[in-house]
Amino acid sequence: MKIYKEFFFDAAHFLPYAEEGHPNRRMHGHSFRVVVWLAGKPSPETGLVRHFEDLERHVMAVREQLDHHLLIEIEGLAFPTLERIAAWIWNALATPLPEISRVEVHRASCREGCIYDGPGEE
Repeated sequence: MKIYKEFFFDAAHFLPYAEEGHPNRRMHGHSFRVVVWLAGKPSPETGLVRHFEDLERHVMAVREQLDHHLLIEIEGLAFPTLERIAAWIWNALATPLPEISRVEVHRASCREGCIYDGPGEE
């Protein structure tokens, strides 16, 4: 069984390794949509993989670290690509949510995204 929780955040970044004159080298911002998936067997007592309130508490704590921040200033996001943002979110949630099975990071305005299914997928 799989469950998920979505959250949104807005943040600024730039890619310092981009070629001189490339738009991504300049600071700019995006609106991101993140989907965090958990997988597991529903508990026989509750019928739940995890209480959504518990899942929300953990993903909102991660959101607070990202929302309205300059991503390259966040430890571990010196090169804030979609791929690295997805892996960073996974790593931030892996301990409190051991059932984590997927992290999706989307930029709708660019019509692009990244799906990360955990270590070994990098």
